[in-house]
Amino acid sequence: MYSVLIIDDSPLMQRILTDMISRVEDFEVVATASDAYEARELIKQHKPDLVTIDINMPKMDGVTFLRNLMRLHPMPAIVISTDASKHHEVFDDGAIGFIAKKEIGEKDASFFGRIEDTLMRLTFFLDRYKMKNNASKPKTIEIEIIKNHPDLLLPLKPSPALGDKIIAIGASTGGVETLLEIFSKLSPPLPPILITLHIPFGFSGSFAQRLNRASSLNIKEATDGELLETSFVRIAPGNRHLLVENRQGKYYTKLLDGPRISRHKPSVDILFRSVCNNAGASAMGVILTGMGDDGSIGMKNMYDAGAYTIAQSEKQCVVFGMPDKAIKANAITTIVDLNSIPNKIESFGHRSYKKR
Repeated sequence: MYSVLIIDDSPLMQRILTDMISRVEDFEVVATASDAYEARELIKQHKPDLVTIDINMPKMDGVTFLRNLMRLHPMPAIVISTDASKHHEVFDDGAIGFIAKKEIGEKDASFFGRIEDTLMRLTFFLDRYKMKNNASKPKTIEIEIIKNHPDLLLPLKPSPALGDKIIAIGASTGGVETLLEIFSKLSPPLPPILITLHIPFGFSGSFAQRLNRASSLNIKEATDGELLETSFVRIAPGNRHLLVENRQGKYYTKLLDGPRISRHKPSVDILFRSVCNNAGASAMGVILTGMGDDGSIGMKNMYDAGAYTIAQSEKQCVVFGMPDKAIKANAITTIVDLNSIPNKIESFGHRSYKKR
């Protein structure tokens, strides 16, 4: 059972949230607070597993309280507010979730569904937090480890069935020129390709246009809910996680907001995990030059599900960090020099790939 403290200055909203959260399996509201100072005392008293925080509150606004909480007593927190302008800011300040308050005309069932979906998605985080408390491990370090794990946003559920082929590519430092080198040599037809590149929002769109001009494939910045067709290439926006969804045998894009995973948004781990969950052994994963370890968890998921996975060799990597971490995680089918990667992608697209 997960204990929850609700912080909201509206008695009506306290009652609504108490009712709805208590209806979610394994969740129990242990107390409600009307402001940050009351909440501080109730946290000491009840030691909840999760707090929900409104932004517009008297005495101390919710964003300030969230920052203080993460500095002095790091713990799982969800912001529930009508102030959508703070949506992105609260994730950077330590929140693990954001729920917009019930809108005018919205049915109770719809609002409850959004609450339930968010809470159930965070059970992995809450389980780890409870284990950490029992083991008396350092709070800040453990919170950061959990927040970085792809399970926080996307539980692992590998696809058991073979479907149409799809290719996922991840890159970071040095990735711009590397992707230009690869895509200038690719020819249609090819399976749909999704790319997560660590690039700031505002630059991802212009890079997609540049890559499109250099390639004979159909390349654009990804939008939410787009059907992926043959020779389509979609690049994650610089401020959203890019996923794939399998809907009755057809692949669609999905853009997801939320915290950084593996210290990045968009995260390669999230892309690879979604491809594992929706395509299984029908997929190909490619990890290119980049600093850090983003992609190693998701690539291992893909590899274990039977996907064909390749890593760029060290020889022409600007930074060998991301491929090296994936190799050391035993997540790679083969290591490939940059000039051979286009051929590997085309070979995968044109042949029948069998699970190992």
